[in-house]
Amino acid sequence: MPVSRYYDVKRDERGERYLEPYVSGFLLLRLPLLNKGTAFTEEERRALGLEGLLPPHVNTLEEQKERVYRRYRLIQSPLEKHIYLRHLQDRNEVLFYALLVDHLEEMLPILYTPTVGEAVREFSHIYRYPRGFTASTRNIGHIEEALANVPLEEVRLIVATDSSAILGIGDQGYGGMAISIGKLTLYTAVGGVGPDKTLPVELDVGTDREDLLADPLYLGVRHKRLRGEEYYRFLDRFVEAVRKRYPKALIQWEDFAKETAFAVLERYRKVIPSFNDDIQGTGAVALAGVLSACRLKGEKLSEQVIVIYGAGAGGIGVAWALREGMKREGLSEEEARARVLVLDSKGLLVEGRSMEDYKRPYAQRPERLAGWEFSGPYPGLLDTIRNAKATVLLGLSGQGGSFTEPVAKAMLAFSERPVIFPLSNPTSASEALPDDLIYWTEGRALVAAGSPFPPVGYMGRTIPIGQGNNAFIFPGLGLGAVLARAREVTDGMVLEAAYALYDYTKAHFPDLLYPPVARLREVSPYVAARVMQKALEDGVAEEERVKGLSFKGLMEFVRSRFWEPKYLPYRPAPVI
Repeated sequence: MPVSRYYDVKRDERGERYLEPYVSGFLLLRLPLLNKGTAFTEEERRALGLEGLLPPHVNTLEEQKERVYRRYRLIQSPLEKHIYLRHLQDRNEVLFYALLVDHLEEMLPILYTPTVGEAVREFSHIYRYPRGFTASTRNIGHIEEALANVPLEEVRLIVATDSSAILGIGDQGYGGMAISIGKLTLYTAVGGVGPDKTLPVELDVGTDREDLLADPLYLGVRHKRLRGEEYYRFLDRFVEAVRKRYPKALIQWEDFAKETAFAVLERYRKVIPSFNDDIQGTGAVALAGVLSACRLKGEKLSEQVIVIYGAGAGGIGVAWALREGMKREGLSEEEARARVLVLDSKGLLVEGRSMEDYKRPYAQRPERLAGWEFSGPYPGLLDTIRNAKATVLLGLSGQGGSFTEPVAKAMLAFSERPVIFPLSNPTSASEALPDDLIYWTEGRALVAAGSPFPPVGYMGRTIPIGQGNNAFIFPGLGLGAVLARAREVTDGMVLEAAYALYDYTKAHFPDLLYPPVARLREVSPYVAARVMQKALEDGVAEEERVKGLSFKGLMEFVRSRFWEPKYLPYRPAPVI
């Protein structure tokens, strides 16, 4: 079957890839997966009915990149830069990705966090071109028919969101489509997944935001969110339709509210290969960073007392990953539980107090609080740090500025080099600014953040601020699962992604908490190969070609399938 109803990718007699288009002329120029713009050769223009429709000069890809980058640099507003790049993607996918790869560190904050948060808010107002698939309450009754309209036949990776908990900004209705698009941009740019193998999905089950429902420009369905059984019937229909249309696809669940994120993951992870980036990706990237911090301190993870501020999907995902890491170092379940303390808006999670079910496994035994002094019914953040003698503090609360100077200084009492990671996104939701943390702790803290921050100058030193970005995990995790044709994304595969990131950092950037974002295209294949190796060990890999391969062989397999943003030659389909 062709890759798309509009074209296919084939190989010539020498094994070189080329495109066989099934459209020509003006229509071809309007399909971003096919359009090469001014880079079509004279021969291609004649063969494809493009003569006279383009300027006469034939550009190279390098010349095209120079033109669009010059225009990009003239734009001042981050949101307008985001819009410009999205418009380029909607015109010419190869040129867009070629530009992004060349300027990855500069453009990632524009296409992903933090600017994507603003793009989500404004999505209905800046909408220009259809991209992705919408499953809504209007079409879920005939979802198979709707999904058949997608002109891609070999989708392998889907990012699906119901937009109920976008970043730290909550329910965003249909605007969450920008998150799915953004995540898949990274899967292609740094994860090597071809753009025609990806599909962003918005699960439009309504919104509880009155301002969106009243906005005349809002593009989503106009009713309150589905809840309970009606909501899960909707998701069941969607998952079943995906299984039929794309039996080899993996779903990344994205930005679901905490009350549904865990339930959705458990409901479908054995039905269709899937994982939740907010839970598992965040947990893996935090574990990798804390492991690096422990190495820099000359200590073990199992020796730390960790306080996690925030008990949503991300916070609980981080607690799970850190406990698993401690158990790997020899602690029992109970010992690890006592060393990872989680707080929500009401204070420390303690057995016996009211809380959601997903939090209960992370609540402390009451005897853990023996001898503690605190005000209020349950210990707050500062109480917990002081009484537990915390050495690591991780923020996943979405509460900007919640790591105050007294909080940071309290960490100094129990560690010569305290670890403090304000990981919430976007920047406005960060629990503290890294330069404040450095100054409050006299330059002693090991600091990483969820958003990008510049290095901090302190007492003649330049202190790099690590970025605990899920982009170090999910592209490699997803790519590895897809290439292994894993029938399930196991917990072991998620943890292996974390240790792969840690090992890569230790080998290539031993003085840093995380690699530079510019090295993402090197990190992802390594993570993917390690994930494939674990999928084979766990017995869930169904790709026969990878069975029996060494790690070196798996790396070669990944690299041979890593999509590169280069133009392919065109050969029109033969007339029969």
